[in-house]
Amino acid sequence: MAGPKVEYVLFDMDGLLIDTESIYTKVTNEILAPYGAEMTWDIKAGLMGKLERDAAAYLLSFFPDIPLTIDTYLSRRTVLQDTHWPTVQPLPGVRKLVSHLHAHNIPIAVATASQRRNVLLKTAHLQDVFGLFNGRIVCADDVRGKTTGKPDPYIFLYAARQKLGRRVGEGEGDSVTEEEREERAKGLVFEDAIAGVQAGKRADMSAIWVPDPNLRSVEYSGAHTPDQILTSIEEFKPEEWGLPPYPENA
Repeated sequence: MAGPKVEYVLFDMDGLLIDTESIYTKVTNEILAPYGAEMTWDIKAGLMGKLERDAAAYLLSFFPDIPLTIDTYLSRRTVLQDTHWPTVQPLPGVRKLVSHLHAHNIPIAVATASQRRNVLLKTAHLQDVFGLFNGRIVCADDVRGKTTGKPDPYIFLYAARQKLGRRVGEGEGDSVTEEEREERAKGLVFEDAIAGVQAGKRADMSAIWVPDPNLRSVEYSGAHTPDQILTSIEEFKPEEWGLPPYPENA
């Protein structure tokens, strides 16, 4: 396939750049197990990309008989997750792609629904990757009170505008000028979540979906569909999007 010429790239983080989704699933089901409950991928698909408390509320709505408040659940989850974050690793192809884009001076940024404290725990040992973003990482803290989380496109537009200096504006639909729409069309979003793909498309950018194999079995819903679906970032071909190709034998 051949996509539009891309000038800047935005990445989700969890489950896309680093292998954290298995930890989220393991920890959540460890908390639910004493109540005879389990988070399935059908449930998980609906909470991916949401802000933390909204995701917790969505999860617990499926188990109304469980005596867990949102705060109690999040407190238990935080304790368990914190022991795992310093061990997470980049997913296949991530080091190669991020290093390649950085080497060719392609503007890149991360837009994640994770809190900054968690981002630091997850990335401190991976600065060979995340150091290449030069601080251009937008977290939930940066957009608190301004967005309900993905599929709202705000976080991607904010990342493009505030971190990369692109004149993309803020709104959707008729409020977007032609100049802003043209600038948005130069952006490419990488996502593993359905809500994230929808956020990227609502931001008028191209979006590549790199879902967990378990998520592929969940029916994709929504009017905004991905421009490309990959089983791994390793499959990405930069030249298809007007980006510099990888060196031969790379």
